[in-house]
Amino acid sequence: MDAERAPEPPPPPAAAEREMGFAERAVAASGAAVVSAVLVNPLDVAKTRLQAQAAGVVYNPYRGTMDVFHKVTRQEGIFRLWRGTAASLALAVPTVGIYLPSYDLLRNWIEEYSDHSFPKLRPYAPLIAGSVARSLACITCSPIELARTRMQAFKGSNIGGKPPGMWKTLLGVLSLGQSINHPENFRSYHLLWTGLGAQLARDVPFSAICWTVLEPTRRHLIGVVGEQSNAAVILGANFSAGFIAGVISAGATCPLDKDPARVLHMNTRRILQEVWSKEGINGIFRGVGPRMARAGPSVGIVVSSYEVVKHIMHRKHIELTLQTHQT
Repeated sequence: MDAERAPEPPPPPAAAEREMGFAERAVAASGAAVVSAVLVNPLDVAKTRLQAQAAGVVYNPYRGTMDVFHKVTRQEGIFRLWRGTAASLALAVPTVGIYLPSYDLLRNWIEEYSDHSFPKLRPYAPLIAGSVARSLACITCSPIELARTRMQAFKGSNIGGKPPGMWKTLLGVLSLGQSINHPENFRSYHLLWTGLGAQLARDVPFSAICWTVLEPTRRHLIGVVGEQSNAAVILGANFSAGFIAGVISAGATCPLDKDPARVLHMNTRRILQEVWSKEGINGIFRGVGPRMARAGPSVGIVVSSYEVVKHIMHRKHIELTLQTHQT
C-alpha cells in the first residue's frame, strides 16, 4: 500500500503569505501599479473632462464616459486616452510600492496582536492599517504629487506650452522659497510638502473606508467560491471586492476631492466652505459619477494584480524550495 502511494508535496502553510518581506511585496505592488496606470488612464482622461465640463469648461459636449472615449478616439486619436501615463506612473509606482506592502504588514501585525492580547481590535485592523499606510505613502511621495499638480497647472495656464520636467519643477519650488521667504537652504525644503494636509484629508479617509469594505467583502467572496488557492479565484475575488470598495469610498469622499491647483493655496475646509456657499450640495458632490466610475476599476485592478503577483511569487518560491529539497 505504502509503495503504491506516491508521496505528495507538503501543502504551503496557512500563514505562508505573511512570511513575504517588504521588498517582495513592493515588487508585486509596483507591478500592480504599472498595470493599473495603463488600464485606468483612459478613465482618468474621461473623469478630468467630465469634471471640467461640470465646472463649465467645455472641451466638447460629452454625455458620459463612453461618449468621451468615442469622441476623443475619433477626433484626437486613440493614443490621446493614454496621455499623461508617464506622469501617472512616476507617482503611482513609488506610492503603491510603499502603500500596499505597508498595509499588508501593518494589518498582519495588528491582527496577530489582537489575537493574542486584544481581540476586540481585530475588526478595526483594515481601517487602522489603511489609514497609517496611506499616510506614510502620502508623506513620502508628496513632493512627486506637488510636482505633478504644478505641471498640470502650467498646462492649464500656458495652452500649448510644454511644462518643465518633474525635477525642474521641484527645483523651482525650492529656489522660490530660498530667494523670497527662506534664505537658509534647509528651511525651504518643507515647501516640497505644500498641500500635504489636503492630500491626507482626501486620501486617508478614502483608504480607511476602502479597506474596511474590501476585507470582509473579499473574505466572503472567497468563502463562497471555496478556498482553492489558484490565480483565477484570487483575481476574481479581489477585483470584485476592490471594485465595490472603490465605488463606495469614492462616493463617500467625493467632497474631499477638489481641484488640486486650488489646494496649493487653500486648505480643504476653506475650499468646501466656498463651494458650499456658491453651489450648495450639488457643488460639494460635483463629479461624483466620474470619480466613482474611475475608482471602482482602479482599486479592483490594482488590488487584484497585487494579490495575483504575490500568489505567483509565492508559488514559485514553493516550487524552488521543493526542488532544492529533492536535489
